Amino acid sequence: MHRRQSSSPALVALIAENYSGEQQATAIGSLGSARAVSGMTAFFVGGALGTAVGWRPVFGIVLAIAITVFAFSFTLRSDKGNPDIEIDVVAAVLIGSAVVLLTLGFNNLNSWGVFFADPNAPFDIQGVSPAPLMILIGLILGQSFFIWTRRRMKAGQVPLVDLSVLGSSRERAAVYAMFIVVTLEAALNFTVPLYIQIVQGRSAFDTSLAMIPFNLTVFATAMLVVRFYKRYSPRTIGVFSFILTTGALVWLSVVVNNNWETAATIVGLIIFGIGQGALVTLVFNVLVTSAPKELAGDVGSVRGTTQNLASAVGTAVAGALLVTILGFTVASSVVAHPELPDSLVAQVNLDNVNFVSNDNLRTVLATQTDATPTQIDAAVEVNEDARLRTLKFGLLILAAISATAILPASRLPNYRRGQIPAE
Repeated sequence: MHRRQSSSPALVALIAENYSGEQQATAIGSLGSARAVSGMTAFFVGGALGTAVGWRPVFGIVLAIAITVFAFSFTLRSDKGNPDIEIDVVAAVLIGSAVVLLTLGFNNLNSWGVFFADPNAPFDIQGVSPAPLMILIGLILGQSFFIWTRRRMKAGQVPLVDLSVLGSSRERAAVYAMFIVVTLEAALNFTVPLYIQIVQGRSAFDTSLAMIPFNLTVFATAMLVVRFYKRYSPRTIGVFSFILTTGALVWLSVVVNNNWETAATIVGLIIFGIGQGALVTLVFNVLVTSAPKELAGDVGSVRGTTQNLASAVGTAVAGALLVTILGFTVASSVVAHPELPDSLVAQVNLDNVNFVSNDNLRTVLATQTDATPTQIDAAVEVNEDARLRTLKFGLLILAAISATAILPASRLPNYRRGQIPAE
């Protein structure tokens, strides 16, 4: 996205242009909470329609929403713009290609293979999966974008994105914190549906109901946290919020079981939602208030790119992490189980372990192996135990990632919130 003077104004630029003071902070909070409310709506509407009539109507609703938003965009006050500025095509191609390749690579790590190509991969290079290659090329292109942009700025030319919005350690700390919290959100949004729909075999609507407490909490907190800006500094709120997310993930790893609807689990999700909602708005505010008003569009670009990449990374990391842990857990459990002989284990491909429901596992063992009913029951028991242990260990790893984010949060500004600078 180019600077707001030369392209359609970014949402951040529109907020900077149309709001000030507390209204401005509230508007930024609304934008920060939009992910939560949209996610909740998507889960609820998509789950209900997917369960009742199938997935095709969902795409029609998405199209209708897009048209409505496009129509309402004409009611916003128009930015003056600057027709003399030309778009940096080279930078646009570099960063656009980098984002596309990184997103595709991370999103398909599980299905195409982390290193060696799986049968589902569209192609391979000497047996290597295209996913890590896309990530590598994306990183190279991303670095090339920064090198190119710095050269243009040094030469006095207008860059695609002004890197001065990341000029201080406080601004970089805000980006790091944003990346981590969105990664954690994406990982949790992957883990919960995985266990509810695939492991428990429940419907998409059940998944939407299970996610409502979390998403509602994120939405409410993102809107209300602005009330604390006059009393507490971004550093204090950021550190405390990451402590909340870390504690919530540790709590979930202790109390979670195969039923996501227990009160203890819901409490953990709500606590995580409080921390996550506060952070989404906070780090966004730090970026906006650290930059001059004319660079608000650049802040929006950095925010959007960071969130998109973090969502892809969070989903990919959660998937790869859980599948890897499950594979090790199942392999060690079946070897030590007295009712699962080596002859039966040899009939199952333990190199391609994945999450399956109990019913599917029973069907596979009954039709593709010579397992007895007793052995099938034992295998299902091993699978249930391995899935739960995998979930608990995965949540602990996410808690460790959340704890490391306290470091960049401790580098956030230590002053109370103000308005977007005019210069």
